[in-house]
Amino acid sequence: MHFARLLHLVDSALPTGSFAYSYGLESSHTFGLLASPAALRNYLYSYLQQAGSAELPFINSAFQLTEQSPEFQTLAEEYDAQLLVPGLYKASAVQGRSWLKLLATFYPEAALETITQWFRRQHIPPHFTLVFTLALRRVGFTLEELQAMYLHMVLRDQLSAAIRLGLLGPLEGHQLQHDFYAVFEHILAAQAGKGYGEASRSAFLLEMAQVLHEDIYSKLFQN
Repeated sequence: MHFARLLHLVDSALPTGSFAYSYGLESSHTFGLLASPAALRNYLYSYLQQAGSAELPFINSAFQLTEQSPEFQTLAEEYDAQLLVPGLYKASAVQGRSWLKLLATFYPEAALETITQWFRRQHIPPHFTLVFTLALRRVGFTLEELQAMYLHMVLRDQLSAAIRLGLLGPLEGHQLQHDFYAVFEHILAAQAGKGYGEASRSAFLLEMAQVLHEDIYSKLFQN
């Protein structure tokens, strides 16, 4: 049953809000950064590397804490400060609220509303990476499961966006997703044991594309 619940939580049909965002994929395509299948593969690899180096250290640290831990406020403030792209900042908070609301209906005994209340009292948005970790730890998932779930979800969402943009077909998308699972092991090994003080962002072209999303004349995605 535990494994079945894990599969449910990573189901793309789960209404967490990720369907509405491309996280830079649409603007990368619009501004000519994805001109070939090889370019799309390179983009996905960079995206996963960025997710690993920037998000996994925060997941590693948050998993060792609760929202009541004195260090967690510093962690949450640092995460909030490093989200510099306005569209992604807003998307992170929207998804975080949706995630907590959804899991609270699945696991009422876990009293996840206390996490929502903590962020509200501190006037810090409930960013998705942080509440994803706090909530799943509280309901009994392991750190290793969280890490794999997170990478799976960000890869799946990017490939779903690519399919909706017409960059590739469904069969190609699922083949790419299958192929990229081989990258997970290397990303997880590189971030093993790292705390949030070691988080870094280095995919500068990706961040530029995310910032330029607002300059697209016609948009399929909100961010």
